[in-house]
Amino acid sequence: MAPRNQDEDAKGHDSDDTVQTTLRASQLSNSELVLDAGKVHIEPAESWGTGIINDFKRTVGTHWVKEVTNFNQKTIAVTLLMFISVIAPTFTFGAVYGKESGNRIGAVETILATSWVGIAYSIIGGMPLCIIGSTGPVLAFTKALIRISESLDVPYLTFNAWVSSWLLFYCLLSGFFDVTRVIRLATRFTDEIFALLIVSIFVLDAVGDPFSQVGILRYFDPNHKSHSDYQDDPNYNYLETALLSTILGFGTTTLIFFFRSFKTSSFFCNQGVRTSVHDFSVSMSVVIATVVKEFLFPDVETEQLNVPDQFEPTYQCCTSDCLTFFPDDCPDQAAAAGARPWFVDFSDLNGKGYIPIMAALPALGAFLLCFLDNGITWHLVNHKSHNLQHGEAYNYDLCLSGIFNFVNGCLGLPWLVATTVPCLIHLNSLAEKDKDGKIIYVQETRLTMFLSHLMVGLSLLVLQVLQLLPMPVLYGVFLFMGLSALPAMQFWNRFLLFLQQPSRYPDTVFTRYMDKSRVHMYTLWQILFFGLVFFVQNMSAISIIFPFMTLLCIPARLSFLPRFLEGWELLLLDGDDLDIKEWEDKKRAAMHSIRFTDVEESKHDKEEESLESDEVIDA
Repeated sequence: MAPRNQDEDAKGHDSDDTVQTTLRASQLSNSELVLDAGKVHIEPAESWGTGIINDFKRTVGTHWVKEVTNFNQKTIAVTLLMFISVIAPTFTFGAVYGKESGNRIGAVETILATSWVGIAYSIIGGMPLCIIGSTGPVLAFTKALIRISESLDVPYLTFNAWVSSWLLFYCLLSGFFDVTRVIRLATRFTDEIFALLIVSIFVLDAVGDPFSQVGILRYFDPNHKSHSDYQDDPNYNYLETALLSTILGFGTTTLIFFFRSFKTSSFFCNQGVRTSVHDFSVSMSVVIATVVKEFLFPDVETEQLNVPDQFEPTYQCCTSDCLTFFPDDCPDQAAAAGARPWFVDFSDLNGKGYIPIMAALPALGAFLLCFLDNGITWHLVNHKSHNLQHGEAYNYDLCLSGIFNFVNGCLGLPWLVATTVPCLIHLNSLAEKDKDGKIIYVQETRLTMFLSHLMVGLSLLVLQVLQLLPMPVLYGVFLFMGLSALPAMQFWNRFLLFLQQPSRYPDTVFTRYMDKSRVHMYTLWQILFFGLVFFVQNMSAISIIFPFMTLLCIPARLSFLPRFLEGWELLLLDGDDLDIKEWEDKKRAAMHSIRFTDVEESKHDKEEESLESDEVIDA
């Protein structure tokens, strides 16, 4: 047989080059597929003040008209959902504030603050999907401020007003120098620790908090405060109340999930009806549970929503100087001498002129809490997987938060921040998702927040109607809000892996490419840090350092975890979706090149064998 021609030799050389190229690609290790994998970078700071201006132009200045004109059926349904989601914790937090502050801040103050701040933010805020309200961490910090003011022998409202002034200063300073870009150093590791902390507060407050007397199962305690009002009634049975409360609470949660399941079912005549049932699931469940209580069990007493009788400051005074509380401090007095003034007296320092300067120190902790509570919630809401199109406004909105809370401090109202779970509920309720649960589109609107917080304010005119709502039903809504946020948390899903058969783990990027023990090690570290933050937040003696503990999660992820996990592993576990996709694409290309190399080598070997055979025959 004749020898091969030059074209065949050239093809042979090309084949060799291809083999060598694919070999080099296949030899890349996981850590070399993406440079600086697992590392977090932030952009340089914007020039002084321009961050605030650019935030405003990017959000309010560009999309405001569209966000106030996109009214539809979903707007009504989500407004009702958010009203129920906001009003219940507002009254609950108001009751706790009243107890902790000696009624200097109560339900009326909490309602007023939630309403006016929510309405104002929905009109001028940069990220209107973020619901403003009371949170457990802020309440814990407020308790610490109350103890500090008592130890200093200074009126709490005056001390709080000076702290609020410094809080405003820190927020404006932070926004002016673009300090909020630091929050972008927070990865999924920190975000989900904080999110799970807030979810745990909702779930524990609904089921039964071991650190307080709230929750459905707490009704089985014969010494629960709700039973004390009926201790002289011989027909009252606290076990009946506890059993009915349990049925109403867990029944409300079950009903909500049941109605929401219709959206993807085949029931009803068309998709429009199924969507309506899904959108109004919370409203219908609350009404049904309330009707069941009122008409089927009218003789069984349950705890009702604690609302004030009229709109005025909660603190009623025994005397004109308003130093004592009516009626606790003057039980023999027939009527209160009046209510405390709405505006706080900054000069009421009890002779301690250093308080305005000294307040700067606790205000730093308040700023960190406000910065993290807002920032991490904004970071969660604006995650790239949510496909939001109207931009971020971290600097601008932080300045607004400082202004709002300064006004609240001047009026003796509680501080408010972005509330993680209601924000996620709001986002998901306005979203359209595919069959896999991925968000395709979100109706970015200001109307739902505006209308829901307007309804919160108008509720002051119908307080008697709100008194009909059984507290266990609202606990059921709390439980739904907490549980519905869990499936979207990778932290929670990775925790569930401990309880699952390894061969049947869900197909995720980290279960495909990482060793299972490495995934579990990362989860255990996250559980440890969550436990530390949870412990500090619930220990009253040290709760004031809670913001600092949360802040420490950021450097722990950036500097501590890389000692135990490789960069590519951290990328797959808590990196951005685009970076993960880039790594996975390169990994698949490398794996494909290995298979291609094997085929080419086999083909090349066969050609060499054939050539040698031909040469033997020619010889």
